[in-house]
Amino acid sequence: MFVFLFLILYSQTFQKSDVYFTKEISPSKMVEMLKRLNLNLTGNVGLKIHSGEPNGLYFLKPDFLQEIYDYTNGTFIECNTAYSSVRSNTTTHKKLLNENGWTKNNRRIVIMDENPEDDFILNVKKPQIIEKNYVGGRLKEFDSCVVLSHFKGHQMGGFGGALKQLSIGFASQKGKTWIHTGGKYTDWHYAMNRAASQNDFTASMADSASTIVDYFKKGQIGFISVLANISKSCDCAGASAPVPKIHDIGILASIDPVAIDRASLDLIKNNVDVGTNDLLSQISRLKGENTVDVAEKIGVGSQDYNLINVDTNEEKSSNEEKSSNEEKSSNNNILGLNVCKFINLILILTFL
Repeated sequence: MFVFLFLILYSQTFQKSDVYFTKEISPSKMVEMLKRLNLNLTGNVGLKIHSGEPNGLYFLKPDFLQEIYDYTNGTFIECNTAYSSVRSNTTTHKKLLNENGWTKNNRRIVIMDENPEDDFILNVKKPQIIEKNYVGGRLKEFDSCVVLSHFKGHQMGGFGGALKQLSIGFASQKGKTWIHTGGKYTDWHYAMNRAASQNDFTASMADSASTIVDYFKKGQIGFISVLANISKSCDCAGASAPVPKIHDIGILASIDPVAIDRASLDLIKNNVDVGTNDLLSQISRLKGENTVDVAEKIGVGSQDYNLINVDTNEEKSSNEEKSSNEEKSSNNNILGLNVCKFINLILILTFL
């Protein structure tokens, strides 16, 4: 019995998350990567997307996502924005969805907060900054979910990936404002001009992301990130987005949003393209990695991962993906973390 409990506690303490990787960026590969996750996509399946601005250049296009849409028999889901845009109003947002091709071939797409009065609250279990999250009422229509992210920079959060889709992406217009202001306001007109400190904002994104992970049952939410057309600008830039200066890297898939964002960041850090330093400088300046750190702290996922290359069947640990400049300090941090975990394990066993 003692050995059995020891093995359970040990595995829970030191377990890493699997992140699948392929260099091939294609509609069929998106489906293959989803299959790797072995999700239980029951009931109504939501496919969280970014609908793109007018004449947007680099958001994940609906035609690219057609195969995963067909495979899941899902519905694309999106929310209104908390900045002045055609996407901040349900009527004009729906018109844009048509213009950007989301309704082509009778594709199903839902604006989850199309009726603001239907917003509901999800409580944060381990709040760091905000204790609740406002989400659109139509989220209740969905039983499982695949979060489809275009990994790139972001002028407010430093970068955008799975965690940003879970937080700002799922939050209603009211909820987005709540996150941006660190739980001070819900009127979207205050979202930008009464913003919280950068630390509080990025931590609030982690808080809100946790509520969506908690909302869906285990095995009923997964994450796919496409690392292509990467610049320091987000898809909100629309037609004014700068030309990407980082080459396309591939597709990542995981059931852990923290691990997939960490793996994405590590792949960027190991990149030598001319635009890499600009993006990394922005992420550092805007404290983007704070979202990942806080999300791990409150139990959303783990930054320790196994990167599984489905093209070559090779597997690397997160330690091996660190850049050479960070390798020594990273290994020291991981050693210290594992020592702490081991001490905690011994303490737990002592009181059994």
